[in-house]
Amino acid sequence: MIENQKIRPAKVIGPLGEPLTLADLPKPSTKRWVVRRKAEVVAAVNGGLLTIDEVLERYTLTLEEFASWQRAVDRSGMQGLRVTRIQHYRDLYERQLKY
Repeated sequence: MIENQKIRPAKVIGPLGEPLTLADLPKPSTKRWVVRRKAEVVAAVNGGLLTIDEVLERYTLTLEEFASWQRAVDRSGMQGLRVTRIQHYRDLYERQLKY
């Protein structure tokens, strides 16, 4: 029964183009979330290395917090994850939607 097996890649492409494995991900005890670490976790989920549920449990994140990281990466790339620039990128995205 192949459809019941969880098939996962051993590695995915990270946010900087490097191979990313489970061992390369931030530690579960991570408290300081810099842009690179957030982007690595988003890339791991997008590539199928981890599920969203596993990420939420592993890093004790809320679904809303992780979803905001995904939206930021989708809209503005890694730069969208910078806390100091969130409002700038949000405004830029909203202006683009108008046109």
